[in-house]
Amino acid sequence: MADNFLERQRESYEERKQQWLRNKKHLTKIKRSRPEKPEDEAL
Repeated sequence: MADNFLERQRESYEERKQQWLRNKKHLTKIKRSRPEKPEDEAL
């Protein structure tokens, strides 16, 4: 029937997966800074 259909689908999937993983490595992680608590100011 379909000539190498599954193989082409798998190759396409692998290429998209590799591209996604490459992009994922370059994403910057959002660092949430917590406000510092004052030491014994008004307990």
